[in-house]
Amino acid sequence: MKVEGLQEDGGSGSVSSVDQSATGAGGSMCSPGSAERCMSRLLSAVESELQAGREKGDPTERELRVTLEDAELWRKFQHITNEMIVTKNGRRMFPVLKVSVSGLDPSSMYSFLLDFVPADSCRWKFVNGEWVAAGRAESRSEGRGHGGIYIHPDSPNFGAHWMKAAVSFNKVKLTNKVNGGGQIMLNSLHKYEPQLHIVCVGSRHRLVSNVSFKETQFIAVTAYQNEEITALKIKYNPFAKAFLDAKERLNELSVCVFSQYPCLWTVGCSELSPSHSPCAGLHHGPISSEGLMQPPSHTRMGGAGWPPGPTHSF
Repeated sequence: MKVEGLQEDGGSGSVSSVDQSATGAGGSMCSPGSAERCMSRLLSAVESELQAGREKGDPTERELRVTLEDAELWRKFQHITNEMIVTKNGRRMFPVLKVSVSGLDPSSMYSFLLDFVPADSCRWKFVNGEWVAAGRAESRSEGRGHGGIYIHPDSPNFGAHWMKAAVSFNKVKLTNKVNGGGQIMLNSLHKYEPQLHIVCVGSRHRLVSNVSFKETQFIAVTAYQNEEITALKIKYNPFAKAFLDAKERLNELSVCVFSQYPCLWTVGCSELSPSHSPCAGLHHGPISSEGLMQPPSHTRMGGAGWPPGPTHSF
């Protein structure tokens, strides 16, 4: 399974994630050059010891609670099927996935990993204002696994660290191209569900918890399909406020300009009815270049109209 976002230095003293991750199931240390192979072994242990970790965990970990932050906001997006942008260079998620954790051993070391797994086996498309299934999902690229695993940059760290404040995955970036850099590669128009893995690291790696929340499911897109999703993103994303303010200023400017400068033909050509005003052509059809260049037969404003000229559509 491919691993993205490996943090070279841990968040506590001289402990490094490479050293912690390099410890195999039997407790032997791996050389620095084989850190990637050791990390693959760690992730294999994560998968195989899910049930064992729950049964043999520290007594304090049996009271473990993982709570989704901003759950009500996530439900607003879930109600109309959430969408997340994926780009070549990677795009951050909104809402941001944040969790509060309690019940860890304060003195034990843990790593937090985020995985994105397919929520179903369908490819989706947006038709007539709703998402509908459009065939089977694309097969995953060889070696890509579930799109990569993101390791929280504070990993590994003491349980006390993880429990003192909400754990935020605000630096996760979603992409649709293989470009590394800790980014998660997803297929566009496929539905995914983030999964949080909490691993106790030490002489023997042990999976403590594997948690996911239905509210956080989303469809990966290269551009928002549902206008309601776009409106929610602008309303609640603080980084989109500047965009919203600029849009409102542009609308106000447009109203101001058109109210101060009405159509000159309507003002000057008082004898012409609105239907014969050249300005009417701006609303009812194109005006030919020949017609615009044709000189009037009278120089006085408001006199006889222009002689008819040929018309073209373009």
